[in-house]
Amino acid sequence: MRHRRLFEPAPAGVAAAAGRTDLERPDIRGGDRIDGAAWASRSTAWGANGAAATAHPTATLIAIDILRAGGSAVDAAIAANVALGFLEPIACGIGGDAFALLWDPKAGEVMGLNGSGRSPAALSLEEHRRRARNGLIASHGAVSVSVPGAVDAWGALHARYGKLPWADLFAPTIALAEAGAPVAQTVAFYLKVAQRIFTNPAAGIEEVENFLKVWAPTGRPPAEGEMFANPALARTLRLIAEGGARAFYEGEIAERIEAYFKRIGGWMTAADLAAHRTEWVEPRSTNYRGVDVWAIPPNSQGLSTLQILNILEQFDMGAMGFQSTASLHHQIEAKRLAYEDRARYFADPHFADIPIDWLLSKAYAAERARLIRPDRILTPAFAGEAPAHGDTTYLCAADADGMMVSLIQSNFRMMGSGLAPDGLGFMFQNRGELFHLADGHPNLYAPGKRPFQTIIPGFATVDGAPWLAFGVMGGDMQPQGQAQIIQNLVDHGLDITAAGDAPRWRHAGSPEPTGEAGVGAHGVVHLESGVPAETRAGLAALGWTFGPSDGTLGGYQCIQRWPGRYAAATEMRKDGIALAY
Repeated sequence: MRHRRLFEPAPAGVAAAAGRTDLERPDIRGGDRIDGAAWASRSTAWGANGAAATAHPTATLIAIDILRAGGSAVDAAIAANVALGFLEPIACGIGGDAFALLWDPKAGEVMGLNGSGRSPAALSLEEHRRRARNGLIASHGAVSVSVPGAVDAWGALHARYGKLPWADLFAPTIALAEAGAPVAQTVAFYLKVAQRIFTNPAAGIEEVENFLKVWAPTGRPPAEGEMFANPALARTLRLIAEGGARAFYEGEIAERIEAYFKRIGGWMTAADLAAHRTEWVEPRSTNYRGVDVWAIPPNSQGLSTLQILNILEQFDMGAMGFQSTASLHHQIEAKRLAYEDRARYFADPHFADIPIDWLLSKAYAAERARLIRPDRILTPAFAGEAPAHGDTTYLCAADADGMMVSLIQSNFRMMGSGLAPDGLGFMFQNRGELFHLADGHPNLYAPGKRPFQTIIPGFATVDGAPWLAFGVMGGDMQPQGQAQIIQNLVDHGLDITAAGDAPRWRHAGSPEPTGEAGVGAHGVVHLESGVPAETRAGLAALGWTFGPSDGTLGGYQCIQRWPGRYAAATEMRKDGIALAY
């Protein structure tokens, strides 16, 4: 039976290529699917009343249940994120930070929220330097921990946009954590990796018994499909459900966190937790061929997505062809140039004067684009000279009122710091690893400062109306992944499922805002297996060095707004689903 395909032209301002059906696209047709792109793993989910897309099926179902119960898109996003902290602990949880972009239908604009925490007041720069490894902050242990901002971010979102009672958003996960749930494939894999890393004495983690007690109670982490419960987390979530978001930062939980760090020789105190507050921030945007793409400003890396797109807009990327050598070469070079600026300028704006307007200007993008040569690799790539004036989960949700939420939340590298406070059932993030230790750098460590952040939600509007809530997980993959998604939609006319399932590239080895140096003359390119062989050969002929396709090329979710309905998509690299109703 032939499946009926819902199709209509893309919003005004998007490339004309988007007006062709996939049956008219010889560059993407073929394969086993009766319709759609050959590589698409599934069809897009459609619904008139709401949608949700997360990295775990149960979290998506919880979000849909919240929407059906009359909750807002914010309610659904919070409930899903709470669930993911139990179901996907290798990526997120109440020990991490969160950022959000959302469409406020009453205000008619994109809102931005920065839910990142600050470094402990008692941890000095001198202590950091004394404990540094090769000039960099350790990846794990107490020295890498900053205040978790996720719970307060949920509280700020709910206070402004919530419809259901706060406690209702926690009830599904409390029940799951008490009863247990089967472990997904990706989670089982990374729990094994985490155990190997955390229990290695070289990691220098002050204690690992709490990690083992929660996530490897039988001596090993649960395998795929095995049941896993976390009653300690259920109890902590119940305290937050009953006491509100501030119950994480004041009272029993905060006191137990302080006692834990005193016991192991860390620095975080109840006062650090009580001082934390989420910030509503003004999101920044750039227009890419008629589509306004939005980002959270620093201390996040969101500006890198916008800079990549600004540079690529100087070229006719559609004419270069989908997945061609010329297209990938220009994309990689644009990424390298944007990431040089990322390493040089991005930091907490409360401590540094960041030239955002200049970095996002079209004139600067044109200047940078002139550095890219079609027949050779730019060596070396370098940051621009500013004028003298100065591990992760992504989810999205949308409701019948037109609100769309793009939320990203993370414990950062390999599940977090390796430290789990006594009896609370969660792990602290290791975002504090992302400070710089050299004098004069804007991201230089200081007590009470927010580190550079990799997590970035994505959002796009067309002609002042919401179009996409989207994101791509995975550290420094996120801006490059977001730019690839926008290109696939705008320059190549793919639908949101095909845009996510399309083969990806990732360039690694650019210098970091932490002081970590670049790798080799021009880094390493990772290509997924679906990239055409002739494209790989063409890139090799230009001199690019390749690394393996190692499963580090992100994880994508998306909700797209159409007149009177939503389309929702996920992709094959994660365990999740997208649903709409």
